[in-house]
Amino acid sequence: MRRTNKSTHKRVPGILVLGGALAVGACTTSSDFDPGEIDFEPDRPEPTEVLDPDPYVGDDEIVLEAQAMFRTGLDVHENVIWRTCTPFDGVCHNSKEFPDLRTPANFLKAFTAGCNIQYGEYQSVYDGCERTGDRFRISGGGLNSGQLEIAWIESVSGDFYEGEGLPPEDSPGLHIHLADPVPGENSRVYTAGEFRRTFVTEGEVGEFTFTDYTTLWSILPGRTHLIGEVRPFQQDQVQNLLAVGIIEGDPNRNGVLGAREGVPKHMLSPGNPEDSYLIARLRGTMNGEDVPGSRMPLANQPLSIAEMLALFCLVETIPEDPTDADLARGIDYASCTYSANPAELNLLGEGVTWAARIENILEFNCSGCHNEIDPAGDLTLIGEGTYERLLEASSQNPELNLISPEDPASSYLFLKITGDDSITGNPMPYNPLTGEGTLTQAEIADIETWIINGAVEDE
Repeated sequence: MRRTNKSTHKRVPGILVLGGALAVGACTTSSDFDPGEIDFEPDRPEPTEVLDPDPYVGDDEIVLEAQAMFRTGLDVHENVIWRTCTPFDGVCHNSKEFPDLRTPANFLKAFTAGCNIQYGEYQSVYDGCERTGDRFRISGGGLNSGQLEIAWIESVSGDFYEGEGLPPEDSPGLHIHLADPVPGENSRVYTAGEFRRTFVTEGEVGEFTFTDYTTLWSILPGRTHLIGEVRPFQQDQVQNLLAVGIIEGDPNRNGVLGAREGVPKHMLSPGNPEDSYLIARLRGTMNGEDVPGSRMPLANQPLSIAEMLALFCLVETIPEDPTDADLARGIDYASCTYSANPAELNLLGEGVTWAARIENILEFNCSGCHNEIDPAGDLTLIGEGTYERLLEASSQNPELNLISPEDPASSYLFLKITGDDSITGNPMPYNPLTGEGTLTQAEIADIETWIINGAVEDE
């Protein structure tokens, strides 16, 4: 933008007024003005009018709260998504963690975006997020495999196998697991293995080999598991091959190729919040099926019922291919299915209860010391009656119950787990090597969510 001084600029026919002084002749008249030519035909968008829907006029307090606090999709992003999901580098969904949800534009991209593009541990991948894998082909030595979908691939380090016959299943090497068996009978062949991918350009579908690896391939019984020999001079080549980003059809290695079972899920699926992966990670389930991974958000309190209703109604009523204008439009709470009974939007999902999750966390991490034989601090955290004991007063601080439903700040056990300054002694469970507690952030978040939502024993 061009910067002007503080003087007043006015225009009158044929005269430029600068700060009150007249400069006659500074402007040309219409008779000698050459407007030039526009050498293109402007493609102007058609004006459209995006109207807010009629408001909800019922008497459900949760719906009225949601409508007052989160009128538009932009409100949901600013006051729910941005606050809850993006604040902390390395933990939450900013530029370092997929999906990036920092801006309204990025939030909009989550609609119809695929899920689990990035994952840490392979067990965290949900079958519904799996995509069709790249293909693998070997030929030579009387063998032609054709193109077979890659289920998953990994490199096992160590000295390459030099024994007789086929190597064991866990031998060092480049392991490729295929969705379908390699045809033929030959079980060993020295040849190039080609990694192929489908691409679409200008409406045309094509395929290309994006990398390859030449070695001795062993085809194990069942013919869906291949081990490529990796000699010392080939190690860098294998690491570079894996760094390319091979798409696996079964990245969670459970034998189910999700893309073959149905269309991969989206982060947010317009018209269908129950089928949206982002919402499933908030709830812990999708369509009654457990979704791997810790409940989100990890580093903040879970969404309230009003916040959850706003997100559900936004996703259900937004158009199939949403635009910026759709995000700025009012959410249609009056037509939203979930406004009929918003209280059912329970963020406990089917998992964050005592019986389903919390009991296992405490038993696995705490029962070594707090057992039935010689319980430290006279507190037993395993066996019958544990849940009832947790609702009683702490023997160390009788003013606080071990667990106070809906109030983590008044729950002695939670304060002890988090190492709160108000509680004396080491955080538990204690790691003598680091002087810190040993529960993961996800486990602590689950316990906090459980308490906030009433410390439910079972559903």
